[in-house]
Amino acid sequence: MDMFDYIQDMENRRDKVMKGGGQKRIDAQHSRGKLTARERIDLLLDNETFVELNPFIEFRGDTFRSDDAPGEGVVTGYGKIHNRLVFLFAQDFTVFGGALGEMHAQKIAKVMDLAAENGAPIIGLNDSGGARIQEGVLSLDGYGHVFYRNAIYSGVIPQISVIMGPCAGGAVYSPAITDFVFMVEKTSQMFITGPKVIESVTGATINSENLGGAKVHSSVSGNAHFTGKTEEDVLNEVRTLMQFLPSNFEERTPYVSPKQIRPVDERINELLDLVPVDGTKVYDVRKVIKKIVDDEEFMEVQPFFAKNMVIGFGRIQGETVGIVANNPKMMAGGLDINSSDKCSRFIRLCDCFNIPIITFEDVSGFIPGIQQEHGGIIRHGAKILYAYSEATVPKITVIVRKAFGGAYVALNSKAIGADLVFAWPNAEMAVMGPEGAATIIYAKEIKESANPEEKRQQKINEYRQRFANPYIAAAHGLVDDVIDPRDTRKSLIQGLEMLKKKKKHLPKKKHGNMPL
Repeated sequence: MDMFDYIQDMENRRDKVMKGGGQKRIDAQHSRGKLTARERIDLLLDNETFVELNPFIEFRGDTFRSDDAPGEGVVTGYGKIHNRLVFLFAQDFTVFGGALGEMHAQKIAKVMDLAAENGAPIIGLNDSGGARIQEGVLSLDGYGHVFYRNAIYSGVIPQISVIMGPCAGGAVYSPAITDFVFMVEKTSQMFITGPKVIESVTGATINSENLGGAKVHSSVSGNAHFTGKTEEDVLNEVRTLMQFLPSNFEERTPYVSPKQIRPVDERINELLDLVPVDGTKVYDVRKVIKKIVDDEEFMEVQPFFAKNMVIGFGRIQGETVGIVANNPKMMAGGLDINSSDKCSRFIRLCDCFNIPIITFEDVSGFIPGIQQEHGGIIRHGAKILYAYSEATVPKITVIVRKAFGGAYVALNSKAIGADLVFAWPNAEMAVMGPEGAATIIYAKEIKESANPEEKRQQKINEYRQRFANPYIAAAHGLVDDVIDPRDTRKSLIQGLEMLKKKKKHLPKKKHGNMPL
């Protein structure tokens, strides 16, 4: 054989790997409304930037022929998104249903190591039937190597999981550790045990979609952060998210110059009409956020889960900020178990990657009730306190309307480390709302009055003037400034500019013990 023969043999082998499980299985994948691993990679990455790694890795053992598993059922490599380096793996459902075996896991582990060593995000396109039964405990060990890297690289580089098919059993724990989980409606599922096992053990009948589909995980369990109707939609969302994130914990987020399609002053003035002064009236805080961030662009995270709390990414003067906001439109913006978890994990993510946190506060308190108490609202609510206290990034709070009780303290108050706190002139801060406080404090006077209701209103107004207005808090240094709502964006720009080089070091320790 001469060199051309060797080259031809190499190309034949590569061609076999590129075809995965063959045309018949590729057609079957398409018939389910799903793309192949390589088609997904092409959609996700910038054109012609993908470089494949370890295409010729094969399983070790004699349980089946290597011809049965070209590429070991997973495609790994690196490329670019918006001209920035990323590493990725894409499970190939056309090869053994994307089942994970020892060498399949080794390919994933190797590309994760490369991502961490080169300070670049890792993206996993998951489409797998689970552990490869033929390899027994070796496949389980393989999952362990992936889980371990998910954990130790957490906070080092962004980790993104895209569920594009089944993800069952132990396989779900890798996405659960990563920073963001994307799901495709009607074609992707996540569950520990499938419908058949549940039926055999419990007798309950349920299908895969209702058990672990995108709708369930985005609105009920909170396991999914983003969903899309098609794979193309989801992969485009991943590309959008990448523009808000740094490549690693030591780098800054990408600067995106504001387009200023609409005059800032025009939309800022609309703030006055968006937020009712009456604290009992509702409004959608997302509309407020969009008036303040660059170009009214806000990428909400977990929009369908714990809707009483809004989290997501925006930009102020071209720089990424993480936004945490109560939404009075849902549950009066109060804090419950799910919103506490949602909020605290997002705060920690922003802190991991040096993203400043802006909090828009309008909170009546923690949600009362037997279900919440028995469900552990104390433990879950404490996560917010812990997350804000621990975060060393720039932290700015804007009290839009209400800030009552323990929730006032929890949502980035001065006492737990806020760098700046601004309040709108209508803001109320107190142990509890004026209506409830006045009724308790002045109960005897109200009861003995000739006109109890008139006396009650009088005492409510008195309490508001004496205790609940922003100037009382400002007089004690708990609020840095009381601002015109229309100056909110300007105040945030000035504050973020001042805090740009903030450095704060926590006491030396191995790590804290967050209430989980």
